[in-house]
Amino acid sequence: MPARDHTITLLGKPGCHLCDDARAIIQRVAAELGVPVEERDITASEEDQKAYGDLIPVTFVDGVQHDFWRVDEARLRAALAV
Repeated sequence: MPARDHTITLLGKPGCHLCDDARAIIQRVAAELGVPVEERDITASEEDQKAYGDLIPVTFVDGVQHDFWRVDEARLRAALAV
C-alpha cells in the first residue's frame, strides 16, 4: 500500500558511513511503500553545513526534520503511515 503523498529527503555528504547506512534503510522503506526519495549533499550549501553539519545524516519527511545520525526504520514507517 503506497504511503499518502509523502517525500523522504536525506541530507548527507559523500564518504559518510552513517549516511550510507541511513540511505539503505530509507531506500528499502521507500521502495516498499512507493515513496519518492530526494537527497541533498550538505557540501553543496553553506547554509545546510551551518545548520546540519554535526547532525548528518538528517532525514526529513515532507520537509520536516524527522531523524538525525541514524534512521529508526520503525519510526520512519510510522511517520509514512499517517
